[in-house]
Amino acid sequence: MTSQPTLPKTGHDPGVPGEPGGDLQAGLKNRHLSMIAIGGVIGAGLFVGSSSGIATAGPGILLSYALVGTLVVLVMRMLGEMSAANPTSGSFSAHADRALGPWAGFSIGWLYWFFWVVVLAVEATAGAKILEGWIPAVPQWGWALIVMVVLTATNLVSVGSYGEFEFWFAGIKVVAIGAFIVVGGLAVFGVLPGAGSDQAGLGNLTDHGGFLPNGPGAILTGVLLVVFSFMGSEIATLAAGESEDPQRAVTKSTNSIIWRIGVFYLGSIFVVVTLLPWDAKSIQDDGSYVAALDSLGIAHAGQIMNFIVLTSVLSCLNSGLYTASRMAFSLGRRGDAPKAFARVNSRGVPMAAILASVVFGFVAVFFNYLSPDKIFLFLVNSSGAVALFVWLVICFSQLRMRKIIQAEAPEKLVVKMWLYPYLTWATAALIVFVLGYMLTDTEHDGRETVLLSLLVAAGVIVIAFAKEKVKGGRELTKV
Repeated sequence: MTSQPTLPKTGHDPGVPGEPGGDLQAGLKNRHLSMIAIGGVIGAGLFVGSSSGIATAGPGILLSYALVGTLVVLVMRMLGEMSAANPTSGSFSAHADRALGPWAGFSIGWLYWFFWVVVLAVEATAGAKILEGWIPAVPQWGWALIVMVVLTATNLVSVGSYGEFEFWFAGIKVVAIGAFIVVGGLAVFGVLPGAGSDQAGLGNLTDHGGFLPNGPGAILTGVLLVVFSFMGSEIATLAAGESEDPQRAVTKSTNSIIWRIGVFYLGSIFVVVTLLPWDAKSIQDDGSYVAALDSLGIAHAGQIMNFIVLTSVLSCLNSGLYTASRMAFSLGRRGDAPKAFARVNSRGVPMAAILASVVFGFVAVFFNYLSPDKIFLFLVNSSGAVALFVWLVICFSQLRMRKIIQAEAPEKLVVKMWLYPYLTWATAALIVFVLGYMLTDTEHDGRETVLLSLLVAAGVIVIAFAKEKVKGGRELTKV
């Protein structure tokens, strides 16, 4: 009978700076973690991608967001349970390594890293388009290069500088959405003087073909369109390992996920679909949030929203580079990546992990300009379903880790998954259902995304098992 893996004590990983396994710097303050947790659920996808979801499901898109939001809350509760017991820079990858085996930690860690280095290219390009519109003298590729270099330098200085940048980036997003919800809500209920919108009102939820104008099936199609805008909720659990009080940070971010999703996603989308009819031409032409601001008579609505989207893009880039590098660090620490990735400098920064991540990000940016419809499209689609794979692995890891924690250190169960194990199994089943439904979606590339992502995942898993076999053979040779 094999023994269960032992839980390490809560705190930072021991080690010597400059050597493999060196210690990451505990440079994130509580205010940094709080804003990272809040801002992590607000991606540029919320601003940019919501209009297609509204066109597909009408006001019923609220149910799509609520369904995915519930899924994220449940997954984050499971992750919070494991991470509060053992805060680590590897987060769910490290938990999967202990709970399911090295192959699982290796596979999901590398898939997650791949997802974020592709996101770096996507977000750098999106930000460059906005900046080129403001200052056309600098070409788009030049802006992409500038943005990547600046944020790489920020991450290389110290984890504190990353936290400070993210604090302000996320703060701008939070204030902007908060103001949008307040002003839009007042207009919807007719108490905002001079709003300039004669279309606003709760009647927009049912007056234009009903709440579900395209039928109940559109709710699931809406899920496919919005699910990926929620990726990033887990960043706080990775960052907690470099905070002053990791257990407290994880517990706080886990407990606050419900109101964060409720306010920022459901709240803001509710305002959009009540300010304007869901089939208003302006939503598709200008984007949902720009159209909503325009309907209130707010001058320069497009430029205001471009600034907010740019801030979201920079925030996503900043966090993406941080997240990819810390996952690479954790993989190196466990022997699943080059040992150089596990080295930190005198400031506790994993330079090799950061530089390797940004190099692949630059390569992806290059492919975006060289072959946007072939190589880059393959990269985007083949990483598209990783979010769902990560959530599924978290479910299965938590089923096993709960038993390990109860056996080894029950006092560390400061966060508990509700209705364990039944709700965990139900969540896993829902994720599998969403993946299965995506295979039927040919209109929005859902089938291609799942199939390509599964192909890449299968390749990584084969490498993981081959690596374990080689390792086992070496150990037998030594004996």
